[in-house]
Amino acid sequence: MIDTTLERLQARLHALEAQNAVRNTIARYMALCDVPARALEHESLAALFTDDAVWEGIGPQYANKFGRLQGPADIVAMLQRYLPPTPHFATNVHFLTSEHIEVDSDTAKGRWVMLQASGYVGANAELISARLEVDFTPSPRDNDNWLIRHFRTERLFSAPWHVNPVQGACA
Repeated sequence: MIDTTLERLQARLHALEAQNAVRNTIARYMALCDVPARALEHESLAALFTDDAVWEGIGPQYANKFGRLQGPADIVAMLQRYLPPTPHFATNVHFLTSEHIEVDSDTAKGRWVMLQASGYVGANAELISARLEVDFTPSPRDNDNWLIRHFRTERLFSAPWHVNPVQGACA
């Protein structure tokens, strides 16, 4: 009886720690994709992915725009097309909601609805909503850190938006 209770408690603790690690990874990913992104200057997007990671746009609006990329180098190369010093976003902020994280031993699947508020260098701006489904696995180097194994994004809608830039701010 005591062994069974202890095993259940250990399993619950593992699941809670894994959920928290998944939240930390996706929050770091979003922060590194924000513009300006000074909070995590010394962190790397590539470090958030497994060696065989897949990043793909799905659905009618994102499948052709982003396609399917494999490996951290290709994924980061695509993301860098939108991040400084490339002149794309003047400001870009990600918000995650409707979180659902399932942990099954050494895998986890997270689902979120993302709202992205983007102001572009060309002065126009939009709000974009996308559904994210992301698979995670523990890092082989640090079991307390979970990595993105498969990132899927599907655009739900976009709408025009007006940005009031902060005076003196730069990306």
